[in-house]
Amino acid sequence: MGDGNAGSNRGLSTNTNTNNSNSGSNNKPEWLQQYDLIGKIGEGTYGLVFLARIKLPTTNRGKSIAIKKFKQSKDGDGVSPTAIREIMLLREISHENVVKLVNVHINHADMSLYLAFDYAEHDLYEIIRHHRDKVNHAISHYTVKSLLWQLLNGLNYLHSNWIIHRDLKPSNILVMGEGDEQGVVKIADFGLARIYQAPLRPLSDNGVVVTIWYRAPELLLGAKHYTSAVDMWAVGCIFAELLTLKPLFQGAEVKAPPNPFQLDQLDKIFKVLGHPTLEKWPTLENLPHWQQDLQHIQGHKYDNTGLYNIVRLSTKTPAYDLLSRMLEYDPRKRITASQALEHEYFQMEPLPGRNALVCQTGEKVNYPTRPVDTTTDFEGTTSLQPSQPVSSGNTVSGSITGAHGGTMRPVPRQMAVGGMQRMPPQGMPSYNLTSQAAMGGGMNPGGIQMQRGVPSQAHQQQQLRRKDPGMGMSGYPPQQKSRRF
Repeated sequence: MGDGNAGSNRGLSTNTNTNNSNSGSNNKPEWLQQYDLIGKIGEGTYGLVFLARIKLPTTNRGKSIAIKKFKQSKDGDGVSPTAIREIMLLREISHENVVKLVNVHINHADMSLYLAFDYAEHDLYEIIRHHRDKVNHAISHYTVKSLLWQLLNGLNYLHSNWIIHRDLKPSNILVMGEGDEQGVVKIADFGLARIYQAPLRPLSDNGVVVTIWYRAPELLLGAKHYTSAVDMWAVGCIFAELLTLKPLFQGAEVKAPPNPFQLDQLDKIFKVLGHPTLEKWPTLENLPHWQQDLQHIQGHKYDNTGLYNIVRLSTKTPAYDLLSRMLEYDPRKRITASQALEHEYFQMEPLPGRNALVCQTGEKVNYPTRPVDTTTDFEGTTSLQPSQPVSSGNTVSGSITGAHGGTMRPVPRQMAVGGMQRMPPQGMPSYNLTSQAAMGGGMNPGGIQMQRGVPSQAHQQQQLRRKDPGMGMSGYPPQQKSRRF
């Protein structure tokens, strides 16, 4: 748990007094006086996201911070369970490829909660859009491989610590801009994340998870129980999108509670990957929507048009082999994050590196800075100042979801958080997140020191194979003859 000193360690005040200070400017809460507000950078179901800079006279003065403000709970019982879940997870984990929570602030007057993160200038959504709409050319092989390797590295850490993210999509995968962590990937937005080692009830009780274009087929077919394999399906969709610059399965969503049948999304998947069969996916017959919809699912037969035709990869390349293993219908056969990191694709030139924003010649790829709405303040009210893009300043680190313009997902059903007491009226302290969870060190193929997994990796994977069929595929993808894709 946090020791309450994270703020002082990073140049942020640990004083989260919820009362207004008469000595401060405009009677702002004391915690808010630590920052200069730049403007709003995101908005969604759960609240607003702001860009601010530290103004205290410390070594961190001028550092960019993303502040996520949660709306009040709809149940009228203080802070939302989504916010509690995100705090509980982020204060316990620490990894280079996972977003870092810097501070937590709460105003007791209206029970509004603010989470402060290091700020990231880019996310995969904006990077893909830039290549598709602005420069009209593919992302370099080195950048795709570096982005994917770091995403898998962070995900392997989460899965090794029994955490499913459940909302992986390009807008939730951040990339650092300037500073020491330039080009480093950060997995963000843990509002739907869940510890799954020993759930007290089916995970389906949490409601709909994963944005529909990245939702695994077992979820679309109404699975009551599922595993971390749902994250790997989402990574496969992201991998394909990095290659083609457009979503792989772009279905139309039916919005109705609690878990409506998403025929169009399944149709998009089956048209690319072919019709699922009981031979390839034996547990398919147990899924509710497969059993109930005989006409559209079982009755309609799809020809396999070929994933290779969509992503324009030869079926004999390691890149295609890795992608197809991520998009296995049967979650028990789907490749794990740990296995994917060791795949031949990452052993070939160009090797992945820590800075994904450089091209193979060593030059930095310049992506546009994130637009900032300077007309909105922390309370959500507007002024007359025009919106403008934010300059890079001395941005050095990562941020949170929604920063590209607000793509936060629908509110899930309330999830019980064991052992979590109601937050005290006087506010919340800052947390030191360093070394809070087990992790190990590992070298990537490019020789860059990066954190990977946990100690006793073999023992951990043995536990995963025994308890989680979606995580525990024995055997390693067979080595193929090296070739470029």
